[in-house]
Amino acid sequence: MRKVLVTGGAGFIGSHIVDEYLRRDWKVVVVDNLSTGKRENLNREAKFYQMDITDPGMDRLFIQEKLDLVNHHAAQIDVRISVRDPLLDAQINILGTLNLLKNCLRYRVGNFIFISSGGVIYGETDNLPAKEEYPKNPLSPYGVSKHTIEHYLYYYRKTSVLNYLALRYGNVYGPRQDPRGEAGVIAIFSGKMLQEKRPFIFGDGRQLRDYIYVEDVVMANMIGTEKIQELNERDPSSPDDLAYNVGTQKESSVNLLYQTLAQITRFKMPPSYAPERKGEIRRIYLNIEKAKRELGWKPSLELKDGLARTVEWFRKNL
Repeated sequence: MRKVLVTGGAGFIGSHIVDEYLRRDWKVVVVDNLSTGKRENLNREAKFYQMDITDPGMDRLFIQEKLDLVNHHAAQIDVRISVRDPLLDAQINILGTLNLLKNCLRYRVGNFIFISSGGVIYGETDNLPAKEEYPKNPLSPYGVSKHTIEHYLYYYRKTSVLNYLALRYGNVYGPRQDPRGEAGVIAIFSGKMLQEKRPFIFGDGRQLRDYIYVEDVVMANMIGTEKIQELNERDPSSPDDLAYNVGTQKESSVNLLYQTLAQITRFKMPPSYAPERKGEIRRIYLNIEKAKRELGWKPSLELKDGLARTVEWFRKNL
């Protein structure tokens, strides 16, 4: 496999994925509609198509590029937008992904890495850290859409020649995340604090999340790329779940993030608290033993070190 399509490759995470594929001598094609992705994130060595994953003309790209692998990061990722407009969320996250899968099957692209979400598909659970086999009870349309695609991937694997991995990310943070966006609390806090503006905490700040640095997520994708064929061909009739949590197996509160970032940035003001937002999970962090065992992957960076690197990047690039 030597040519990969990275959807969302101008976005925060996707652009880091593109850079690493190129470093490993892959030919990279990027699809991004630039609704949230940024041109400045694009690697000039990648071939860029400004288009939407729902575009019915996607087949022309597949015909022209003759791909070996699709790494699918493009998505509607805002939980609040999904709650406000479930139809929009489904059009992008479900129908857009099915458009890619349809073309994979039609043009014999047999390898697909899907970016799911460990932060939302499990819903509220008392059994933490959450394991991949736990019941899925998402509390937002965004979580429903991610879990739905995992079912489609399982179906296509059983009925056609499609190798896949689903990577269920925790809360990813790091350089290039948008500090002016609506999601990504670490980027938002960093941006505000560096500008001496007081950030808001929605709810009481005791919400628990699994925060993972973007470089560790990139490595999970690269290992997944190496393992995808081996894992899927091991036993084509096996019902094994090919979804993997990608997190740290550690819980951190929003209040802790605020305190740590305030120390790093030397920010002196206390936070402002606002009402909590609908559809957001109270407590979630991820068990990663399966990824360690089957992929040979584990995170390498502690939260405080990752936060320091992130703040330094924002200090230079805001």
